[in-house]
Amino acid sequence: MDAYAEFEQATIAAIATPPGPGGIGIIRVSGPAAPAVLTRLFRPAKPAAHPAPIPSHRLRYGWIIDPGSGHPLDEVMAVYMAAPATYTREEVVEIHCHGGYVVLREILALILAMEGVRAAEPGEFTKRAFLNGRIDLTRAEAVLDLLNAETRQGLNLAISQLSGGLQQQLAGVRDALLAILAVLEVAIDFPDEDGEIIDHRQLHRQLAEGVNAPLAALLAGRARGRIFREGAAVVILGRPNVGKSSLLNALLREERAIVTAIPGTTRDTIEEGLNIHGVPVRIVDTAGIRESSEQVEEIGIRRSRSLGERADLVLLLLDAAAGVTAEDLALYESVREKNLLLVVNKVDLPEVAGGLAAQGTTPWAGDFPERPLVAISARTGQGLAALEDAVFQALTGGKPLDPGYACVPNARHEAALVKALEGAERVAAGLQNSLAPELMAVEVQGVLGQLGEISGETSGDDVLDAIFSRFCIGK
Repeated sequence: MDAYAEFEQATIAAIATPPGPGGIGIIRVSGPAAPAVLTRLFRPAKPAAHPAPIPSHRLRYGWIIDPGSGHPLDEVMAVYMAAPATYTREEVVEIHCHGGYVVLREILALILAMEGVRAAEPGEFTKRAFLNGRIDLTRAEAVLDLLNAETRQGLNLAISQLSGGLQQQLAGVRDALLAILAVLEVAIDFPDEDGEIIDHRQLHRQLAEGVNAPLAALLAGRARGRIFREGAAVVILGRPNVGKSSLLNALLREERAIVTAIPGTTRDTIEEGLNIHGVPVRIVDTAGIRESSEQVEEIGIRRSRSLGERADLVLLLLDAAAGVTAEDLALYESVREKNLLLVVNKVDLPEVAGGLAAQGTTPWAGDFPERPLVAISARTGQGLAALEDAVFQALTGGKPLDPGYACVPNARHEAALVKALEGAERVAAGLQNSLAPELMAVEVQGVLGQLGEISGETSGDDVLDAIFSRFCIGK
């Protein structure tokens, strides 16, 4: 890649901590000019009697000095890390200063004024780690997942991938493909003996066990793993005044949405995040769905319907006191093909609670015989724990991820895996039909190319730019 040559020359610098005041701020520098940053700007509190090489991987206490004025800018801890034992495999310097915006910007400005140093682009430190061979592309993407994790389960998945879980799975598949390719290439070199060289049954078994089965298993885990890593959109739908905003507030344990007895109070969507048994959920309160001639309310209703169509799970909320109405049934018909939970609210009302106690059954079940119902009171909190359990069940099948579950492909991985599996299936068909080894070798090379797309071995610059542009500056 052309980027290699440029990276060998340039030194980059950036603030590596989030914006805003903080106890500590970190400025990171990577590249050949990194040691010169300390030599020029850092003054240790206890200078050595005799100049010596800067010690590697040791924090030193001192001051950052403005070389133009000679005035100190901040009291800091500084560390030099010698290549290749660094995050980027380049010379790296970090300055740990106070976390005020002004002091960070002033120190960074001094660094960027030095010859050969420029501002880092988003994700450029991690991109250099990839280009310099310290990590493959799956681990680079795991860094981003680690930064964006919202739950412990998401964090565990990111850590597992960062530790090489997905890469190791792909390495096993790659080894199996290379073993098959070696046999095919020998047969190509000795065409008169290919019938003796190729054991079609044996190669087919190797392909099925070493390639097709692992690829299929990775794809099978994608949908469920996506929920834990990327989260799920859960939309609350219902008629006006059934308690949608009250339910949102109850799940969040805070007064987020305005609640009144006036139907149609919520006219736009309200979205908040919460953690349900390790699943990051974006819960959305919507405008009550009814026939309306009021323009603003009608816009909100259209938006509610659109969100319901795209949701991972719909909570259809009913009013226990009002019973099931024609509007409820019409709304149910519009979303019945979705992943759906029926939730009956206001069961704490005396007229409802008394009836339930007398009957011992839920009278609404007959209107929705094929769907389970969850009875709750958003006002008192009754049934909320059961509702959270039901949401988790509906999104994940009710099972947390196994602690050793390592391989959850993202959308980019999935596209490549699908193509790889299709290619592997064509190889299997070729073995069954005793196709020419040249044709099967081409297909095997194609599968290896798709695996290379995942690991980054064959990814183009446009793919790399798209991935690393999602990172923050300084990482």
